[in-house]
Amino acid sequence: MSCPPTTRGQCGSETRVGPLVGKCTWGGLVGIYDYPQLIDGGFVTAPRVAFWSPDGTWDVENHGVAPDIEVEMDPQLWRAGRDPQLEKAVEVVMEALKKNPPPSLKQPAFPNYHKQ
Repeated sequence: MSCPPTTRGQCGSETRVGPLVGKCTWGGLVGIYDYPQLIDGGFVTAPRVAFWSPDGTWDVENHGVAPDIEVEMDPQLWRAGRDPQLEKAVEVVMEALKKNPPPSLKQPAFPNYHKQ
């Protein structure tokens, strides 16, 4: 699965949802927003948004989110219409489903509300 830095705590090995496949994110998360425009139409920005992790440390900035399975995004394959990261992620999911198949459920009979 893919995991942008802003959702790091919501995916990957930390939540046991599944492995992250791809490349490490760039790690830039200190954000800027909502600065008023200057009188001449210009603007000024300053960093003012960041986040911390459940363990109480500032997280991700300058180091990004590392995948569990690293896969290069090959530009030549991409130009040919392929996505090696997605292909590997699908392979990983299909293998996990073989090892841990979902339970088969049987649909119950439809209720007959006209029976007395």
